[in-house]
Amino acid sequence: MKALLKMVKVETKLFLRDSATVIFGVLFPTGLLLGLGAIPTLRESSPETGGLRSIDIWAPTALVFGMVMIAVQHIPVVIATYRERGILRRLSTTPAHPRSVLLAQVIVAFASVVVSAALLIFVAWLVLDIAPPTRPLEFVVAFIVGYTALLGLGMISAAVVRTSSAANQTGTLLFVALMFFGGAFLPRVLMPDLLREVGEFIPPGLQALTAAWSAEAGEITATAGGQPFWLQIAIMAAVAVIAGAIAAKLFRWE
Repeated sequence: MKALLKMVKVETKLFLRDSATVIFGVLFPTGLLLGLGAIPTLRESSPETGGLRSIDIWAPTALVFGMVMIAVQHIPVVIATYRERGILRRLSTTPAHPRSVLLAQVIVAFASVVVSAALLIFVAWLVLDIAPPTRPLEFVVAFIVGYTALLGLGMISAAVVRTSSAANQTGTLLFVALMFFGGAFLPRVLMPDLLREVGEFIPPGLQALTAAWSAEAGEITATAGGQPFWLQIAIMAAVAVIAGAIAAKLFRWE
């Protein structure tokens, strides 16, 4: 346990030194939401959205940006860098097993997305008058399960890429694909039927996060053919288990 705690402290320091990850993974979601909130038309309610403002519906989407960035870009790059430099191989000969590094990396990354989410929710409420999640327990479940599914995909990438540059390129492609097919770039109501159906299986399950944040927003996404909340959670859990098993099978320390 002491070795793991030391690893967590080291990984935390390294994470905070990575200014790009801190800015885009932790601070950018809040900055994005504030930027959108500065557009007057997005702060106006509409009868078509049950009195909700566009910015209210956009809040969970902004949150997803940081979750995806940390899980499929930051973590694979760090692990690939450790493998490329032989750090994982050298650690295998010491009492600090490489698994401790991976676990510490996962802990620090999860803590960062929690901080990102807390910051976004607080600033959204304080500055933009966006109500916090109305179903907090379900929101926490959707957040954890959705992030775990993302992490599984990120670990598959970390398992197969050989270099940090390859991990960065793969992570960028994954980021764009997950955000697009998951409905973060284009509202579900505007997406073709096929893309909407595919989006039901795309982590982190934006539909479930939206429904847990606001019942009204959840109803809007449901009218676009969305799955029930707990079915969406089950889908994300299945993705997490399957992706995690594949990553464990493919992972190499060197």
